[in-house]
Amino acid sequence: MFEGLREIEAEIRYLTTEEGGRKTGVFSGYRGQFYYGGNDYDGFQFFPDLSDDQIVELGTTVRVCVRFLQERWDEIHSKHITVGMPFEIREGNRTVGRGRVTKL
Repeated sequence: MFEGLREIEAEIRYLTTEEGGRKTGVFSGYRGQFYYGGNDYDGFQFFPDLSDDQIVELGTTVRVCVRFLQERWDEIHSKHITVGMPFEIREGNRTVGRGRVTKL
């Protein structure tokens, strides 16, 4: 765990360009918006099974650690995020990935 941060694990499938997703894959540290319950939240995404310079290819499902500020976790997420919960990753109002929480 990182000082001032709360981390959850999830599986995310980043949509292909043809599905309306990004034009390029993502790297650890990607900050697409974590969307659930009608709201977008900052969630830094890291891929523990990949090296930091390895790209996540669009259309694949990966294990991801999503990090939230501890204060936001305490105020909002701890009351709403549950194992098995679906969510989306968005850039603006465009969905670029879909996932589900696997571990709190």
